[in-house]
Formats: sequence, structure tokens, C-alpha cells
Amino acid sequence: MQHTWADRFASRASGLVSSEVRSLFSVASDPAYVNLAGGSPDVGALALEEIAELTRHVVATRGAEALQYGTGQGAPELREQIPVVMAEEGISASPDEIIVTTGSQQALDLVCKVFIDPGDVIIAEAPSYVGALATFRAYEADVVHVDQDADGIVPDLLAATLASLQATRRTPKLLYVIPNFQNPSGSTLAGARRREIVRIADRFGVMIVEDNPYGLISFDTDPLPALKELNPDGVVYLGSFSKIFSAGLRMGWAAAPPPVLEKLICASESSVLSPSMYSQLTVSSYLAGNNLTRQVKAFREIYRDKRDAMMLALADYLPEVRVNRPAGGFFTWLTLPDGIDSKGMLAEAMAAHVVYTPGTGFYADGRGHSNIRLSYSSPTPENIRAGIERLAGVVRHE
Repeated sequence: MQHTWADRFASRASGLVSSEVRSLFSVASDPAYVNLAGGSPDVGALALEEIAELTRHVVATRGAEALQYGTGQGAPELREQIPVVMAEEGISASPDEIIVTTGSQQALDLVCKVFIDPGDVIIAEAPSYVGALATFRAYEADVVHVDQDADGIVPDLLAATLASLQATRRTPKLLYVIPNFQNPSGSTLAGARRREIVRIADRFGVMIVEDNPYGLISFDTDPLPALKELNPDGVVYLGSFSKIFSAGLRMGWAAAPPPVLEKLICASESSVLSPSMYSQLTVSSYLAGNNLTRQVKAFREIYRDKRDAMMLALADYLPEVRVNRPAGGFFTWLTLPDGIDSKGMLAEAMAAHVVYTPGTGFYADGRGHSNIRLSYSSPTPENIRAGIERLAGVVRHE
């Protein structure tokens, strides 16, 4: 007898579905398409010959360590270096409060594993990162959105939402925010609002998850105070090397208060035993060579030029579309004219050989049909302009 086994799945398996971003990857990797969908870093900006020599050196000099198991918390030397990276944004941390993870995506998964029971409430910005929403769905959380504007999540709306939930005896476990150059909107949480958000979360007893993969990719502004700095005991901070070095090495981290960190380490050990020692030692060697500052500076200039190319193309070809101008990161957020469905017109856009991400993937409540997330991180400025011209033709046809 042949079984599909679907009747044996756990209830949480119903939340394990392909994201709207991942489902576009097979098409977006075709060079015939202009890929404005994915948020992949521009690896062409990396000094690949230097990295090849660095990886050779790691295996030649430390191969026995690099190819062996490590500790669940992560290699001590990398945990010593991560606070130095965080200090670039004015964030203070101790190696003892750091856990190294397989990208910040795993860090987020571990936080949910530690905190979330089925039916628990998580507050998230509207819109929010599609990968986070997928993780929340997998742990059977109830996501409640709080709207944001150009200055990030709105404090008054957050306080009202928390008060309303409290009145029904539902206390959210987590508040998930991306304060810098948010994915997907590109917005940055204003400095004064950061303090308000921290005070509100503390008053209602909600742990903040501060996801900050883009913080160093700043074009126009100095770093704003991290939420972790404003309340170290009330924030779990997530960081990543994917956007500032290499996504393929899958290295991220979390900085957490001691009781939380202890559980995160146990959760990580039960999941992966230990993060890749090869990746950890490669990143550590890269940091030891003082390469990161130079690389981040190069990335800032490259992505600023691409941001500018996209803003100019949108102004030239789609002046009727409302656009958020990001001050860093990889993304901008479009609001289409009334009556145009971003998901409905995707097939026509693909026929025109341009790919974007419909806004519906960034909401847990069915919104986003009038929105598009565009990424400028991977295409060349010339391809960005060509892609926007193609997209404009599709929008005008709707």
C-alpha cells in the first residue's frame, strides 16, 4: 500500500509552506529575468581571491578543528569578535551573552522554540519579514500586526494593541521588530520612538526580538540607539554575517539575557548539536584580518548607488506609484494605484521578464495586495533600470 503520510503529520506541519519569496527563486535565477524579488547580497563585491586564500589557510592550519564538532554556544574566538562588530553600531555586548547560529533565521527559530506555545501571540510590524512570519506560523503562533509608517512601528498603536489584548487576558510573548532599513518596507524606526517602544514593551511585560541584519548597510545616517542598549534585559538581539560578508556561510548570532541564553543553547544543541566550525573559523579569520570594515564600506557605496538607480528609475517610469526611499539596506516598498493587485499581475510581469515580490507575503492577515517589495541589492544599476521599465509597462497595462 502506498501512503502519502499527510494524515500522520503534526498539526504544526500545516504552517510549513513555501514562502512567496522562495517560490520565485527558480525563475529569478534565470539570467533572462531581471530579479527585483530576492534580497541576495552582491557577492561580486567580495574579494573572492582573498577569501579563497583565507579558506585554504583555515583548512591548512586549523583543519582538525574546522572539520570537527564544536560547542553548542559557538566558537569562543568568534564570540569574542562578535561584540566588536556590534560596537560598530554603538551596541555593547559580552561574549558570554552570545550564541552563534546558522544564520539569524535559526536564531529566530530558537527564540520561538523557547518562548512559543501554540496559540501564543506575537506582535509584528505591518508589513513584516516573510521568513519571520513563516517561523511564527510553523510554531502555531497568532500574529497580531501593528501598523508602521515612514518612521517605523507606531507607538500609540502598539500601546493600544497591547492594552486591547490585555483586556482579553492575552499577553503577547514577543514583539518582533526590524528597526533598521526594515525588510520589506525599508523604513527605519525613529530614535524617539525606540525609547517609547522599549518602555511600552517593558510596561506590558513583552520580550522584544530586535532583528538587525542590515544595520551596518547605512547610506545616509549614523547608527541610532539599539533597542538592546535601551533595555538589555528585555531584548533578544539577532545579528547576521549574511548581508555584511557571506550569506553562503550561514553565520548569525543572538545576544540574550542569561536565562534566555541558557535555553537558546539547549535548543540549538537539540537542533544542530553545534553550528559549523568550518564556517565559524572562516568568519573568525576574516574578522581577524580586519577585512570587515573595508568590506562594509564597499557594500555601502555599491548599495547606495543601486538604491539611487532604483529611485531614479521609479521616478522616471512610475511616478504615479508611492515609494518609500530607504536610508540603507536592500529594499524599497511600493504602493500601487487603486485597483491594481500586485499578486494578480505577477504572471504578466514574469512574461515581461521581471520578477518582484507581492506585498501579500509580508502580512499574516491577508493584506498587501496593493504593495510590492523591490530589492536593488543583487542586480546591476543598468538591470535595475531595465527591470523598472518593464514593470512600468505591466502596471500601465493593468
